[in-house]
Amino acid sequence: MRVQEKKLKSFILDAGILTEEKLKKVAKQAENESKDLKQKLIESGVMSEIELKKLEAYILGFPFVDLEKEKIDQKILSIIPEQVARTNRIVSFACDENTLKIGMVDPDNLQAIDFIKKKSHMEIAPCLTTEKGIEFALGQYEKSLQAEFQSILKQGKNITQEGDLQKMAEDLPIVKVLDSILNHAISEGASDIHIEPENESVIIRYRVDGILHDAMTLPRQALLGLIARIKVLAQLKLDEHRLPQDGRFKIDSENMKIALRVSILPVFGGEKAVLRLLNESSKGLTFEGLGLDGETLEIVHRNIQNASGMILSTGPTGSGKTTTLYTIIDILNAIKVNIATIEDPIEYKMPRINQTQVNAKIGFTFANGLRSLLRQDPDIIMVGEIRDNETAEIAVHSAMTGHLVFSTLHTNNAASAPLRLIDMGVEPFLIASSVNVLIGQRLVRRLCANCRQEYKLDKMTMDALELNDDLDRVEKSLQRKGILKSGGIKEATFYKSAGCDKCADGFQGRCGIFEVMEVSETIKELIGRKVSEDQIEHQAIKEGMTTMFEDGIAKAIKGITTIEEVLRTTKR
Repeated sequence: MRVQEKKLKSFILDAGILTEEKLKKVAKQAENESKDLKQKLIESGVMSEIELKKLEAYILGFPFVDLEKEKIDQKILSIIPEQVARTNRIVSFACDENTLKIGMVDPDNLQAIDFIKKKSHMEIAPCLTTEKGIEFALGQYEKSLQAEFQSILKQGKNITQEGDLQKMAEDLPIVKVLDSILNHAISEGASDIHIEPENESVIIRYRVDGILHDAMTLPRQALLGLIARIKVLAQLKLDEHRLPQDGRFKIDSENMKIALRVSILPVFGGEKAVLRLLNESSKGLTFEGLGLDGETLEIVHRNIQNASGMILSTGPTGSGKTTTLYTIIDILNAIKVNIATIEDPIEYKMPRINQTQVNAKIGFTFANGLRSLLRQDPDIIMVGEIRDNETAEIAVHSAMTGHLVFSTLHTNNAASAPLRLIDMGVEPFLIASSVNVLIGQRLVRRLCANCRQEYKLDKMTMDALELNDDLDRVEKSLQRKGILKSGGIKEATFYKSAGCDKCADGFQGRCGIFEVMEVSETIKELIGRKVSEDQIEHQAIKEGMTTMFEDGIAKAIKGITTIEEVLRTTKR
């Protein structure tokens, strides 16, 4: 249903908008710059976006609507959920008896139209509009939410002055505002809430499936009350504004128990709060649920059955390392073993596990906490993170003296973990003798199986893949495993997000992409010689290790995630 370039040129000439010579010149420029003709027409200034969309609407037989001039009734606007509207660039703007008028930039998005028809139980009348018009209409969602909060805040009398912080924290308007923010975040599936002070406003942001985005903007006078309310719930000092504070509290929401980890940090202009949401009602994770499969799953499963040694999970912050360790601990949790952890902080409370939280303020660090744990006769030890030489040394010696030790390291991949431990002062021969498995990981967004769409990769994406890794090696490896056919990645079918009533933006949750390096005798010898991470990785690949990039490509071919997600998380 899109306007073909040939037809567009014909109508432009018939309408006398451009001469044939001028149109050929613009078309040639578009071709040279690898741009769409419509994009070049707007860039060159010969047509405005509104003029072009009006012409497209005329050709396709759709009405045109300039949403920049529409003030939309909030009841009509809210018929389409904001997330669906943003993802699909589509808004409802008018209603006539049993017909709902919607503005959209892509008339081919029949799936979105069908979803709105089912949700609204009305006939749909699509209208073409501009990107600017869509943005203007989307801004009205936020204005609606802000108006609601403004109304609540006006009920409070002590909002604009510091006064009694305890009283302010208990004022009904502030309680309602924070409850609304929390409930909204939970319904959006957010993992984190950021409350950030600006000069004249407070920005609320949510992290959903690893991506941070603006959720709403509140008036500046709400900041003191919100921070005070959070401090009260987390049992923090109300009158402390100069030092960072950390705390926790719990809420019940729609049959879910949510634990919130709170961090308050002094910043320019006030205090910033970040709340991490942890669903304590969620069922135990499995390796398959994490995204481990095939040979990588077999290696991990085989090695967690060992009586001693060390398994390290590596990756940047937010790559799911701790979740991997919790999954291992949950699988090994049995009456016959004594499992102890030392963490900062304890993210999930697990039954029958002795969990200890470090407290640097009183000198209770990972190192002396681990030393104390060893006197508690543990079989299995989880160290939340190895940060320093002392912790590393104790963990390594524990793994060599009959304990099974799990921990995390902040490194980019599995192969760089031994070098990180060497940098901390651990002797190479101790690392080679104690470490059994190194896991490198990232988190990618999982495609919604209900609405994902098939497509083939373009040249630009292929070039990006080739820059990231040895594509020829990856193709051969995936072909050996039966994941990729003989035509290679260029001919493979991949999937992209679309958006539907089940997911809104085309994604549902996240899964891991992994590389699992079993420390063989050859790799032990390389670690002992302190060779580079490239040499260690090369040997691991030679021995059959699947890299994170390769695992990501395999998951993209299977339709679990997208190529863009793999590149976003593994790009070197």
